[in-house]
Amino acid sequence: MPQPDTVDDERIVIIVVRSGGIAGLSRQWRAEPDADDEPRWRDLVERCPWDRMPPATTGADRYQWRIEVHRGAAAVRQAKLGETQVEGPWRTLVDEVREAAAPHRR
Repeated sequence: MPQPDTVDDERIVIIVVRSGGIAGLSRQWRAEPDADDEPRWRDLVERCPWDRMPPATTGADRYQWRIEVHRGAAAVRQAKLGETQVEGPWRTLVDEVREAAAPHRR
């Protein structure tokens, strides 16, 4: 039977950081799904084209996004995207992480 620390080391953690914009401020969101929801999150992560980034466009005051997927202490996936590159599966993943990190109202 695995030790509790071993189970925690295997949990998936997804971090999204948005920086830039007019004020140049950074915001960070973090999703740490429980074991029952982890397959859905893995699917969201695997849908993203980690090896084929969409073309970037330039412009002033645009956001930059950093997306990291960790398993335990190791980062297993990382991407840096411009504002216009966060589309399709990237947008879905970013929105899901932001929603998971938002305080839930009752």
